[in-house]
Amino acid sequence: MTTHIPRAPYSPAELEKLYPKDVELQLVQVLLRHGERSPVSPRFQNTGLRPYWPYCNSARQFTSVVMTTTDWTKWDHLKYRRRLETFGIDDGPVIASGPDGEFDGICQPGELTDKGRETTLALGQRLRHLYVDQLHFMPKLIAGSDMIYLRATPIPRALESVQQAFWGFYPPSARTADFPTPTIVTRTPADETLFPNDGNCRRFAHLSRAFAKRAAQNWNDTDDMEYLSSLYSKWMPGKSKVAVDSHPRVSGIMDTINATDAHGPKTKLPKEFYDPKARAIIDKIGVEEWYAGYKESAEYRMLGIGGLMGDITSRMIGSVERDGNDGLIEIGGNDGDLGRGRGGETDIKLALSGCHDTTLAAILTSLGAFDGEKWPPFTSHIAFELFRKKKLDSPAVISKSVAAPQPKSQSWWSSIFGGGSSKTNTDQSSTIARTPITELSENKKNELRGYYVRIRYNDKIMQVPGCTPDGNHLEGDTSFCTLEAFKSIVDKYVPKNWKHACASNVDAPAFPTQAEPAGY
Repeated sequence: MTTHIPRAPYSPAELEKLYPKDVELQLVQVLLRHGERSPVSPRFQNTGLRPYWPYCNSARQFTSVVMTTTDWTKWDHLKYRRRLETFGIDDGPVIASGPDGEFDGICQPGELTDKGRETTLALGQRLRHLYVDQLHFMPKLIAGSDMIYLRATPIPRALESVQQAFWGFYPPSARTADFPTPTIVTRTPADETLFPNDGNCRRFAHLSRAFAKRAAQNWNDTDDMEYLSSLYSKWMPGKSKVAVDSHPRVSGIMDTINATDAHGPKTKLPKEFYDPKARAIIDKIGVEEWYAGYKESAEYRMLGIGGLMGDITSRMIGSVERDGNDGLIEIGGNDGDLGRGRGGETDIKLALSGCHDTTLAAILTSLGAFDGEKWPPFTSHIAFELFRKKKLDSPAVISKSVAAPQPKSQSWWSSIFGGGSSKTNTDQSSTIARTPITELSENKKNELRGYYVRIRYNDKIMQVPGCTPDGNHLEGDTSFCTLEAFKSIVDKYVPKNWKHACASNVDAPAFPTQAEPAGY
């Protein structure tokens, strides 16, 4: 519930079963929750828990880029130590300190801690062991990063976690001396879909509030909630009862419990907060409050995680078509300086994206693959693996090379009405990715055949229910979903225009009138 405890590496026998000889790995996309962090806001100070934690020693050695002259081509680096200032007793400024009076290495709320850096570094090392040492999918030594797509949300802990994972996957000893600067792709908060963005999507905020209110109605007057109140009410403001929508909310209590449990004895809550029964109840309530919508509502899936799932699937299609839409164009590998990474790579093979617990659970629930799972622990990860049948003789695969970059922007007309997605255009070279499978010609569908998608969550194989029928999976293994079937499932909740959908139907009813189960 707090820190992911990884299993041992796959044994040779497990590898032989997990990676059959008649298919070969073509693309791996890993989405990783950031590592351990401090609480996103101080809570339960009345228990003696200090608001400032001394677990962020990166603050002792920050580096910023500075301009040294008026020539913008010349830059240097300023190294500095950060200290946090706060209000004193008389409202005057004082330096924030930790439990033992520490001034340095103090964490901001929600900041990646030393433990979080350690676990995300270890995740990168485990991924290297699998994909480099065991499977020989990625090279041991790289001269450039053109085959690697790196992405992170605007939240610093997500960026720092993906940096740590990349460092673990390719430490300096695995890079050539002239290894160039890698590209990390980010977005502004208003455009972000790498997490469920209720802050910039009005309709999704409306839906999430409605499902949270339903969870409160379902749980607030139960024996389980009474049990939580019996343990925690004496620490709540005004000794109030615990509720889904109390202050702090149940999810806020969970946040502080998990963050404190992951760190040292100086920042612990009273022992009743770690009661196993209470934590199981909190986890069950939290999962329902935050993720039931993805399971029940196609609109919830579309607004909350559909844009990201469209991106993930598009990169798979780009890998099949070899047209740069696997992420190569975004990292600059096809911008007129192809091969700038000195490796001369022309295809993305590995994608690492730093994100959040709400990202991982939303992805899996939207695919019908999260039933019975607990809240994603720190440093959890999902690996989307794209395979193809060996000796695939499709002319489309053999003949395609990296295409010239496609225009990334559209006219306002086509962005609203989905220009290029009509049946008359589906035989053009770059239209498979965002075009629904139902609108593709047989020629285009044929390009997807012989390819399979599998999902691993914390090294556990996950099952998408819509992949189990005959014809939708690799013979003998339902976890290998055909790319065609996988795309057809995801297509049902990929938005054609996310921002337009976010601003539409804001006051419409929140709950679907009939069942809209996920994963089909």
